Amino acid sequence: MVQRLFLLLGSLALSVNSFSPSSQRTIVISSERNILSSSSALSSTPNNDDGLGEKFGGFTTKQRLREEIESPFRKVRLAFFSFSGASASVALYFSALAALKANMGGFSDVPPLNEALETCAINLGGAVGFGALAVRELKVGQANLERIAKGGLLARLIVESGVDGESKRSLKEYRRASRVVIAAGGADYINRLAMSLCSDQLADTNNLPEALAGVDIVIVPVLLSEQYKVVDAKSAWKNATPGPNDRNFDSARADQIIAFPCQLKMWDEYLDSDIKTAQGQGFDVLGKGATITVKRMEES
Repeated sequence: MVQRLFLLLGSLALSVNSFSPSSQRTIVISSERNILSSSSALSSTPNNDDGLGEKFGGFTTKQRLREEIESPFRKVRLAFFSFSGASASVALYFSALAALKANMGGFSDVPPLNEALETCAINLGGAVGFGALAVRELKVGQANLERIAKGGLLARLIVESGVDGESKRSLKEYRRASRVVIAAGGADYINRLAMSLCSDQLADTNNLPEALAGVDIVIVPVLLSEQYKVVDAKSAWKNATPGPNDRNFDSARADQIIAFPCQLKMWDEYLDSDIKTAQGQGFDVLGKGATITVKRMEES
């Protein structure tokens, strides 16, 4: 029995190693999530064309194709583990019948009880092991699809430059030349952010906007309501209230590095999962704010 168990475990390990990709694929958009103190990668999804943007099962055809490109052997592994688990389950059924007959006695066509129980244990291990591997493949594939979908949504978010007269653009266009920092929080957080960029602190002259422009950083202030919904941040930014230590406030000082969210429903959809995750961890998103940094295309 011990030898047969080792053979089974060895086959499971070999199957996993044989079908695992040799290296991690490169993903188009990268992001660092300071809100969760971890980094994750995001990939953008092109615009809807040729019917590939139609959704089924919650994801578009393009997103599913991208996931297959990143992990081309996932379906092969899933099919192998599923069929192996089903085969082991069928074998377990017949071995359990044989063990029952051996225990009852009076049957000449059954193996001894010890041998029948060993066979049951091996088949049970195979059914559970291959079943667990199949479930793992499903969960990993689903997680990758969600990541890819969220990356596509990030690329399509629309912003309006702080400079008057400039047309609205998507984050995908901005990241061709700039790093984009999404700073989301409540009214007090946005007010403090505006003061830090647009006013002089104490006796110092604020040169932070020029420094950020020199390293191609664009900041998107996202104002959240008490219900954690994205609301208009432009008016709150322009009408920010200076504190006792803030001098010479002028919102135009940071216009070149500021972009305001547009089409707020898309922003709600994008930030919803991050906000819920932060709330689950006890993080004060409204008071302390949360940032997401999107790298430039050349850095991804």
